[in-house]
Amino acid sequence: MQLYTGNKNYSSWSLRAWLMLDKNNINFDDIGLKLFTDHFYDTLEGLSPTKKVPLLIDGDVAVWESLAICEYINETYLSGKAWPEHTVQRATARAMANEMHAGFFALRNELPMNIRATRRVSLSQQALKDIKRIEQIWANQFKQYNGWLFGDWSIVDAMYAPVVLRFKTYGIMLNQEATAYMDRVLNCDSLNRWITMALAETDIVMEDEAGEEIV
Repeated sequence: MQLYTGNKNYSSWSLRAWLMLDKNNINFDDIGLKLFTDHFYDTLEGLSPTKKVPLLIDGDVAVWESLAICEYINETYLSGKAWPEHTVQRATARAMANEMHAGFFALRNELPMNIRATRRVSLSQQALKDIKRIEQIWANQFKQYNGWLFGDWSIVDAMYAPVVLRFKTYGIMLNQEATAYMDRVLNCDSLNRWITMALAETDIVMEDEAGEEIV
């Protein structure tokens, strides 16, 4: 099994799929590609119809989108355990995961993932609204489960992990419960393996360099 990923410092969608595999102790080859280079597109030519990462190749199966990769791994290798067992909880978790997947555009545009940086940014009202909604999700779930968003680690935690890193980079302050959830994520061994790799990188992707560096 191969997972094609982008720069660890910047590629938030790659992180989601990578966490799904690493967190569940599934063996795979991580094939890292430098974003927006000729080698990146040449490598993905003929493998992915979108020429984007993440891309999972499992034998004859190719899955080229992060949430779809999580679903495929869950169904193929985890017997469904990466979603909550209870029907209502599972539906809520899927709604939250898709809310992240299909929304929060202002937040994602104004706070690109940049693990190596410590930055200050001026945020739009829509980005502040996005942050408030995510704070609400994390706080409400932490109050209920005092840990991961639905007790056990699940796909929805993978979907929000890059946002935790964004908030750390840009110094976003949250309420007590949401901060406690952030701390839980930042102490995850799998996430810290990714962070270590990101910190070792030296490539700069200007499209994802935002804000003013805090010295």
